[in-house]
Amino acid sequence: MENYSDEQLVVKYLKGEKKTLDVLIKRYLQSIYSFCFRFIGNNQEAAEDITQDVFVKVWRNLKKFNKNKKFKTWIFTIAKNTCLDWLKKKRLILFSELNDDDSDNFFMENIPDDKPLPDELLERKDIADILEKTINSLSLKYRLVLWLHYNDHFTFQEIADILGESINTIKTRHWRGIARLREILIKENETK
Repeated sequence: MENYSDEQLVVKYLKGEKKTLDVLIKRYLQSIYSFCFRFIGNNQEAAEDITQDVFVKVWRNLKKFNKNKKFKTWIFTIAKNTCLDWLKKKRLILFSELNDDDSDNFFMENIPDDKPLPDELLERKDIADILEKTINSLSLKYRLVLWLHYNDHFTFQEIADILGESINTIKTRHWRGIARLREILIKENETK
């Protein structure tokens, strides 16, 4: 079953093969949790609860899944909406922030190293911590685009579908996020 596409697993589930849902959950559990964790502001307990809610919603709505769409985009859209519902209840963000495109930005390229030395690993961890802290300082709309693109490897079109925005808006947020991230990192480096 591991070799089946997400969409094939959904069809098999709908035909009565209940174990295919376990395969889908296993495939997406970590990435949905990571998405929720970052979306709501690094709250582990809440992210776990929201992730559970996401999979309950997936289970309840699997019959409504449009087989002409990608399952990955569909499940991340459910995750986004579930996070937004949680945030509305907690009133942790201003929703005007989600619609305003005149704010901060994000991400720099990483060069992978095949066999790092221990001191390089420690330095990388420090850099990763700084980068994550800086990314988390960006506004939600930029953080989401950058994490979805670089961490979860979504295309700009998939991100646009998940967030319910135009592809041009997503590309603009990506560009502004990268620019703002560079700006913050350069300022921090100059003050050291």
